[in-house]
Amino acid sequence: MAVWVLCAVGWGAVLAGLRGGVHGPARGPSLFAHTITPPGVVLTFSLLGFGSLYATIALAAEWWALLLVTGFRPERLLTTGGLGRLAAWAAVTVTVTWVVARLVFQV
Repeated sequence: MAVWVLCAVGWGAVLAGLRGGVHGPARGPSLFAHTITPPGVVLTFSLLGFGSLYATIALAAEWWALLLVTGFRPERLLTTGGLGRLAAWAAVTVTVTWVVARLVFQV
């Protein structure tokens, strides 16, 4: 249950950051892409034969890593950090996903 709550809160925090920080023609597509991400990822994972728990862990790690790397302003991911911030986001996401999956599944 904690993973689902962390995922939902992370999604909401990123949505709030996008709504407040993205302006102009990029606003609509970024909000639309963020809105369809959860069902798309869960559907993809289920079609591949994984459960939604794997998808939820990955999404929660992704959104909290994004908030951590960008200082709770997700529009900064590419605008003021370049590829270094993008690489940091990817590295934190992979690390957090691995750690949480090991904790949840006791592998």
